[in-house]
Amino acid sequence: MANPIDFYFDFSSPYGYFAASKIEDIAARHGRTVNWRPILLGAVFKVTGQQPLPTIPLKGDYSKRDLERTAKLLNLPFKLPTKFPISTQSPARAFYYLNNRDPALAKRLALALYVAYFADDVDISSPENTADIAAHAGVDKTEMTAALNDPAVKDRLRHEVDAAVALGVFGSPYIVVDGEPFWGSDRLDQVEKWLSTGGW
Repeated sequence: MANPIDFYFDFSSPYGYFAASKIEDIAARHGRTVNWRPILLGAVFKVTGQQPLPTIPLKGDYSKRDLERTAKLLNLPFKLPTKFPISTQSPARAFYYLNNRDPALAKRLALALYVAYFADDVDISSPENTADIAAHAGVDKTEMTAALNDPAVKDRLRHEVDAAVALGVFGSPYIVVDGEPFWGSDRLDQVEKWLSTGGW
């Protein structure tokens, strides 16, 4: 069976949101599965020296237009959140906790968290809000609230972030196909071609 695609993303990344809406369909067209791997860009930026997009002169202003334009092109609901960017420990912990038990449900939760943040302007950095969204997805809220504070879940997220950085992941989305890395939602066409041809 063909190797799964590794899909690294941060829940505060709008380009991660755009890629998340397409990656499963791309993979399915080529008989692949996808390993979803939330990371924390804040931790990555400490290594790379990068800054959050809105804080970068000129580029930050441009990005607002690009995000709205790209969302329209993809026919995705999008509204730049009131609080942007955010820390994403809570949604990432929620994902990894659930992924151990039900990977398909974890992916649905990831998409629901993305929509809540980028379409409905819900601050998903809040553990309460993350647990509420999980409850709407069919997860027991009390169970999820406890999981967000579970040392084992916190350790799992730290391990995932450290492993991603060790692999060379520096942004969101970051997609790896058979060892070949692609950074950015604007590389999805290349991802698809690579899957079709095995490289060039």
